[in-house]
Amino acid sequence: MYEAIGITKQGFHKVLKGRKRYEEEASHLVEIIRQIRIDHPTMCCRSMYYKINPVYMGRDRFEAMCKIYGFTVKTKRDGRRTTDSSGVIRFPNLTLDLELTDIDQLWSSDITYFEVNNVFYYITFMLDCYSRRILGHEVSTRLLTEQTTLPALHKALRARNQKIRSNVIFHSDGGGQYYDQAFLELTQEYAFRNSMCEYAYENGKVERVNGVIKNNYLKHWEIEDFGQLTRQVDRAVRLYNTDKPHTSLQRKTPLEFEEQLTKLRRQNKLKMTESYDAKDQIDGASSPVQFEQNKPQNRDVFSANR
Repeated sequence: MYEAIGITKQGFHKVLKGRKRYEEEASHLVEIIRQIRIDHPTMCCRSMYYKINPVYMGRDRFEAMCKIYGFTVKTKRDGRRTTDSSGVIRFPNLTLDLELTDIDQLWSSDITYFEVNNVFYYITFMLDCYSRRILGHEVSTRLLTEQTTLPALHKALRARNQKIRSNVIFHSDGGGQYYDQAFLELTQEYAFRNSMCEYAYENGKVERVNGVIKNNYLKHWEIEDFGQLTRQVDRAVRLYNTDKPHTSLQRKTPLEFEEQLTKLRRQNKLKMTESYDAKDQIDGASSPVQFEQNKPQNRDVFSANR
């Protein structure tokens, strides 16, 4: 079969792998182009190529991609998804009108970019939407799954000591890094429920985190290269999680908020144990013991309208 099309079996699989990587990285390049066009509405594709300077895509291929996505002509944008294409896996949005009442109920992720000396690098974040804690993050030079979502998810799982409840919703956009086979195998191993949004505002919490880390931290620090960016992102995430009070978290940091939840659970568990022990000592007890119930510490609704 392979000889019939003038290619070896190994060459055929190499072509497929290369095409997969191209589509994966192109999906987020398109989003970068859209953001550049907000500030530079008339910047041509060739100028954008030299501004982004993608190491994994040549100029001609970049311009061809721009043509495919309609960036070479001035037409009214029709709001099509930039990360969707034929053959793309798209999961339903499970967050619409979802009421958040606890940690490890909804995780959300996004990939953003940061420019250093005219070179674009990529930052992946994974957030617990209830506590606002950044559980995992990764800085990369490329948009491949093994450099973005996969290592970030491994870090998030380590932050939870590899122990999370089943059916945690994992929410993202429709980028290829979130339906890559290796990534889906990991989410299936931990029984996540994959969820995807259609529009950016349906992933608002992690989108806001992107802005906070970039605008409130990174842009105020001197960053000259990839190594410095990696160290400063680590620093920013640490400060965000452990040193920045949040109004929505009763003026606590995300880590303090999670520690408070853990403490309350332990106290309630102890009260329940003591109440059961006391009940067993009362002869003829006929009514159940009433226990104190926790009220949600961070009542929230993850709505498409927010």
